[in-house]
Amino acid sequence: MSKIKIALCQMNVIDNKQENLLKATSMINEAASLNSNFVVLPEMFNCPYSNDKFIEYAEEESSSPTLDNISKLAEKHEIYILAGSIPEKENSNIYNTSYLFDKKGNIIGKHRKMHLFDVDVEGGIYFKESDTLTPGNTFNVVETDFCKIGMGICYDVRFPQLAQINVEKGAEILVYPGAFNMTTGPAHWELLFKSRALDNQVFTVGVAPALNENADYHSYGHSIAVNPWGKIICQLEYGEELKIVEIDLDEIKKVRNEIPVLKNKRNDLYEIIEK
Repeated sequence: MSKIKIALCQMNVIDNKQENLLKATSMINEAASLNSNFVVLPEMFNCPYSNDKFIEYAEEESSSPTLDNISKLAEKHEIYILAGSIPEKENSNIYNTSYLFDKKGNIIGKHRKMHLFDVDVEGGIYFKESDTLTPGNTFNVVETDFCKIGMGICYDVRFPQLAQINVEKGAEILVYPGAFNMTTGPAHWELLFKSRALDNQVFTVGVAPALNENADYHSYGHSIAVNPWGKIICQLEYGEELKIVEIDLDEIKKVRNEIPVLKNKRNDLYEIIEK
């Protein structure tokens, strides 16, 4: 399978877990009716983006109503679903965790956000995820029927080392559910997804919550898909929207033949070694 239909679910996230799950369910059902192969939800799709809400909404993997709901939908529709991310609780720690479900509803991938969003931009955004969250420490590349998927979350996209290692492990699509804000989004969101696609000659996909002006944290939205040439093939605006984008994995081979960046790397001089 070289052509894949990816559903970008830019949903409006509110302070009501049940309503968020109903919205996610509705979008997944619609994506399945449009013959999508792969559905992607936003970062913290069941939870407002706020440290106090991470604590309130946190779920343990083994008893998570959110994950149970997504698993049943993946099995029902026989579709891959990347469940954005949720606040995952394990013992005394809370992680920002993304889960990938296969067509039978099984969890086949799990990524805990490696790089925590601790920023203080003068005249802009102040936020410290590390006040509440614990970082993950593993690289996660997952085999699917169509290709390998490299997993990351939001701030992880700023670190090219993660993308490079995932691509060296065979990833052809790098997926980052994210929630850039109204300071960093206009400045860097598009640039980063184009850069990671161009650096590694792969597809990159970012799915964000819609802008909710009633929330404390304002997501930039603008869910995006970029091809291996660094060209934007789809980008939404601020509002809630479901968009299906078709990609052709054969483009990766074509671009790599035309400009053999990965082949021309001087690994005799430099390399990134996974610890």
